[in-house]
Amino acid sequence: MPDRTLTPTAATAKYIFVTGGVTSSLGKGIISASLAKLLQARGFRVTIQKFDPYINIDPGTLNPYEHGECYVTDDGAETDLDLGHYERFLNVPTSQANNVTTGRIYDHVITKEREGAYLGKTVQVVPHITDEIKRRMLLLGQTGQFDVVITEIGGSIGDIESLPFVESVRQLRWELPENSSLVIHLTLLPYLKAAGELKTKPTQHSVRDLRSAGLQPDILVCRSEYQIPAEMRRKIALFCNVNINSVIESLDADSIYSVPLLMLKEHLDERVIKKLKLQGGAAQPDLDVWKEFLGRLKNPTEEVTIALVGKYVELPDAYKSIIESFVHAGAQNECKVTVRSIQSDHLNAENVAQQLHGVDGVLVAPGFGERGFEGKIAAVQYVRENNIPFFGICLGMQVAVVEFGRNVLGLKDASSTEMDAQTPNPVIAMMEEQKNVTLKGGTMRLGAYDCELRRGSKAAKAYGRNHISERHRHRYEFNNEYLKQYEEAGMLASGRNPETGLVEVIELANHPWFVAGQFHPELKSTVQNPHPLFVRFVRAAIQYRKG
Repeated sequence: MPDRTLTPTAATAKYIFVTGGVTSSLGKGIISASLAKLLQARGFRVTIQKFDPYINIDPGTLNPYEHGECYVTDDGAETDLDLGHYERFLNVPTSQANNVTTGRIYDHVITKEREGAYLGKTVQVVPHITDEIKRRMLLLGQTGQFDVVITEIGGSIGDIESLPFVESVRQLRWELPENSSLVIHLTLLPYLKAAGELKTKPTQHSVRDLRSAGLQPDILVCRSEYQIPAEMRRKIALFCNVNINSVIESLDADSIYSVPLLMLKEHLDERVIKKLKLQGGAAQPDLDVWKEFLGRLKNPTEEVTIALVGKYVELPDAYKSIIESFVHAGAQNECKVTVRSIQSDHLNAENVAQQLHGVDGVLVAPGFGERGFEGKIAAVQYVRENNIPFFGICLGMQVAVVEFGRNVLGLKDASSTEMDAQTPNPVIAMMEEQKNVTLKGGTMRLGAYDCELRRGSKAAKAYGRNHISERHRHRYEFNNEYLKQYEEAGMLASGRNPETGLVEVIELANHPWFVAGQFHPELKSTVQNPHPLFVRFVRAAIQYRKG
């Protein structure tokens, strides 16, 4: 018999694998994050990783309409948006190791083959691809930093692209010590209105497909619009070969932040702890802070409307972190924040007043390319001239700089070289370090960088300190040749990188709240630590609404 036990370092953590079936977009990321939150609240050290089946090395070159926003970690990884959920729920930073794609796996294996690492052997999906997948799956668990590693497998069971990941999980379950791993399978129980009942057959077929790939789920989480009757739970348990108390109901929730409490009610964490024989955790999870947050979220005393001006607004996931940052900041201010999405393509000087009528603040969102740029310019001019609270992020800051140059400094042809390479007034220009870069993927200024804030500035007051670190994802920057001219006219560089002098934050001294950052503050906002710039922006919107 072969030795089925991996080395001790690989077995230091417990491993939970989350798969999905029936359909995509069931919420594997939210279920994973909710379970992680419950385990963390019991005192366990938990991390979550996402394995995506697409062949892109990372989502950095994907259009947001393809896959939602690209989430950036402190170490500069361009990752799947689910990592944002992980950080927002756990308040623990993720890294390059938390997101792996098929493309990254194949790239690593092919590079090794070119180097001669396989000694002339035929390189195959099994064992070479699956071995690399397994190595990545175990990586975080071998650091000694975590008690539990949750691995979300992207896609749905039955997808061709996901098969190597499923096979890798099958092999790992055979290799890991007993009680060191389990599989949670997320399915859908559709409700047929004509029949007036939930249907279990799609779930049965999904589990059958999973079992045909060699995996038996330990726990079934069933998404449903209606409560699952006890008799139906027994039927699912019988035909899917799981214990009846391992059939977990996941009802549609009013907020993703309610899901941990729903999973607590269903005893999901208890089932996991029992099956993995986890030792040392608290008898009950400490969710007091989480419940306080939900209390403020669901019982607001104020209400504001914020316009989100962007070019990808048709897909809410394109600005997922911004939307969630408003949820956090709203709860902090006991305020309901209604986000009104406005397509920047549709904005111009003639209709901007009508389009922004009734809003209490405007956020101009990040993005790339010329489309919608002039619409954002119109929005910024309107809020600047009418003293409406403004918040710009990345391109939003660059738009504010261009608008100020054109309409205050009189530089009528001011622009960004991204939009007009021949502009005689490039107030936004490509960063020096980017000028010789030809590859698109993973080559921007990425990850966390330090920033020094000007004492007494709006930004410094919001943060409550003068030294900060924020995450970046851009190629273009404020052109410091124009800095003196801007500051003399009232636009202050209130935040700068201490090493390069890069302008990180701009604000207007004579405006109630006109602040913009070159970085992405939305990527660091969590339930436990709402981002201070969003908190102050929402507070400014409340004050504006009150007049």
